Amino acid sequence: AYGIKIQKSVLSPAFLSTTLSALDEALHGGVACGSLTEITGPPGCGKTQFCIMMSVLATLPTDMGGLGGAVVYIDTESAFSAERLIEIAESRFPRYFNTEEKLLLTSSKVYLYRELTCDEVLQRINSLEEEIISKGVKLVIIDSVASVVRKEFDTQLQGNIKERNKFLAKEASLLKYLAEEFSIPVNKVLLYSSRLASTHNPVSTSEYWDYRRVPPQPV
Repeated sequence: AYGIKIQKSVLSPAFLSTTLSALDEALHGGVACGSLTEITGPPGCGKTQFCIMMSVLATLPTDMGGLGGAVVYIDTESAFSAERLIEIAESRFPRYFNTEEKLLLTSSKVYLYRELTCDEVLQRINSLEEEIISKGVKLVIIDSVASVVRKEFDTQLQGNIKERNKFLAKEASLLKYLAEEFSIPVNKVLLYSSRLASTHNPVSTSEYWDYRRVPPQPV
């Protein structure tokens, strides 16, 4: 396993295209491989839909602009929909997804984990290194970090702020390591609202690492 781990491909793409020309242009090519990208926006604006679409794109063959690999999707809000994954695949790439076999193959490449607490999220992230190697994972998504943080930490309490920041720093460190070690994109969803924007401690890891923040786009 160690030999496989250190054998990074020099041919790994620099970006995973979103297939949305305006967004790709703004991102200078797409979602960067080897880095952590935050997807932000208010509730109901399409963050999960965007992540599902990126899951489809990552499973596409490289000659179609995909990464030709599997996806790990960590769902903290039970928002992921396999039916929506199929709908997006069929509507965006009807010529390629013209058989049930191809649709099922893409679905089987998306490994869904429902983790509902901060501890569960960290445990899952800690276990991903071996899974990335064994399953050929090319994209990791967490939807969403804000969900578990909001449930577990009251930002009005100083002790909770310290624990929350400790969790965010640890989570960001692990995700950044995975992205860089395996030259894959890692997407994480954050909630942005006027309430969170007004607090002195918004739910974000940008204070710990350089990152790319992407507003949601129509799918």
